[in-house]
Amino acid sequence: MSQQAKLGENAPSLSLEFDDNRLLPALYGDFDRHLARVEQLLGVTVASRGNSIIITGDPALGQFARVALQSLYERLASGQDVALAEVDAAIRLARSAANEGPAGTAKLGSRKLVIHTPKKHISPRSAGQQRYIRALLDSELAFGLGPAGTGKTYLAVGMAVSMLTSGRVDRIILSRPAVEAGERLGFLPGDMRDKIDPYLRPLYDALYDMMPLEQVDRRLETGEIEVAPLAFMRGRTLSNAYVILDEAQNATPVQMKMFLTRLGENARMVVTGDLSQIDLPRGVASGLRHAVRTLDGVSDVATTQLKAEDVVRHELVSRIVNAYEAVEAQDSQDSQDG
Repeated sequence: MSQQAKLGENAPSLSLEFDDNRLLPALYGDFDRHLARVEQLLGVTVASRGNSIIITGDPALGQFARVALQSLYERLASGQDVALAEVDAAIRLARSAANEGPAGTAKLGSRKLVIHTPKKHISPRSAGQQRYIRALLDSELAFGLGPAGTGKTYLAVGMAVSMLTSGRVDRIILSRPAVEAGERLGFLPGDMRDKIDPYLRPLYDALYDMMPLEQVDRRLETGEIEVAPLAFMRGRTLSNAYVILDEAQNATPVQMKMFLTRLGENARMVVTGDLSQIDLPRGVASGLRHAVRTLDGVSDVATTQLKAEDVVRHELVSRIVNAYEAVEAQDSQDSQDG
């Protein structure tokens, strides 16, 4: 049975027209696969007729489809690409915007939140990511909390690259606690980069995704991009820099205070972590949890809590996160009852 038959011949419909026909092949996707994705996710039918689209089905879901397709068209008009990931993101954002009313729709259409890097332009793919990017833009110190796949580290690196290449900062400093090595990196073979690189691999991956390989390597050689274990940050003042501490849930309160007080003139600092993945020894408090609680309400400090609905990897990752959170909540309840 066709989707149209399932919906009924007299199902309500709405139309959407586009001015620039040259953008429509990219909007529709090869063999209309972008339109098919909208149909799959929202349960409506989407038919293209020249420079217009007819959306048939539940009015609320049809409105989500209309807003999503309009935002994708505007993305193409601004020179950005559209792939299936962007279609998924547009629908996710359209649903969030509907919950916020006119203000949410206006926010959805804003292109001010695009992060520009040499290799790509990065846009938020969820309402949580919108809040996070805004915090990265507006705050000298930003905490990004959330599970794997929410983009907390990737977006922070993107903002760092954008500010470095535009001249707003002189260098990027990447740091991460080396919990498995007990911070005793001197016992590992090789130079400092060899010792700390395994712990910073996700940050390198993000850098290479946003800058040409030779440019990343050159900036590493000149010190414009620096990697440093958290234990080696003591005594420094970090000025004119974009500083990222990743996996901060594995820093102790003493280490966290030391790191945060390194902030110097014309510097930005981002601290990311997942409080559900603490690898510290039993009985050792997480410096990330302590810092978020301590700095709550302090001006120029922003905390963004990303959730399972902000996961932008494979859609199965979001379901995995939800499943784990449900089991952890039940285990916590059982322990209280016991």
